Amino acid sequence: MSASVYNVLFVCNGNSARSILAEGLMNHLGQGRFRGYSAGSHPTGVVNPFALEALEKLGLPTGGFRSKSWDEFARDGAPALHFVFTVCDKAAGELCPVWPGQPMTAHWGVADPAAGEVSDERRQKLVREAAVILTRRIEYLLALPIDKLDAVGLQQAVRDIGQR
Repeated sequence: MSASVYNVLFVCNGNSARSILAEGLMNHLGQGRFRGYSAGSHPTGVVNPFALEALEKLGLPTGGFRSKSWDEFARDGAPALHFVFTVCDKAAGELCPVWPGQPMTAHWGVADPAAGEVSDERRQKLVREAAVILTRRIEYLLALPIDKLDAVGLQQAVRDIGQR
């Protein structure tokens, strides 16, 4: 696999917190080599304010994020995807659209910081923890010698990252 820029889609059910965090982190850490996108199988239509707050605390831009359907990335004219990662268990268990170009896929599950009845303080902490996990996984992806791995090796490597 060789591309001047690798496009990465992070998918979650609601596209409100984890996938938004991953998109922002990828766009920062990928330094122009990787471009992050996010989408949801059943988007909430609202971006979690704690996700934006976490990105802001990391010194990352918070503008332009929106909760959107994964259908946008299966249409004609959508960016060619190289990688698609599910970051929540609900989306991982759903039948995904057929992604043009057959990108590498893997499950990088992260606990849902929006689940359950918890205080705002606890929810902020859970969002920050999700950001730490996603940062680590993205850094592992960025360190892979993508051009030197065959398709099977690359597929295994991106799946292994989801276990870290």
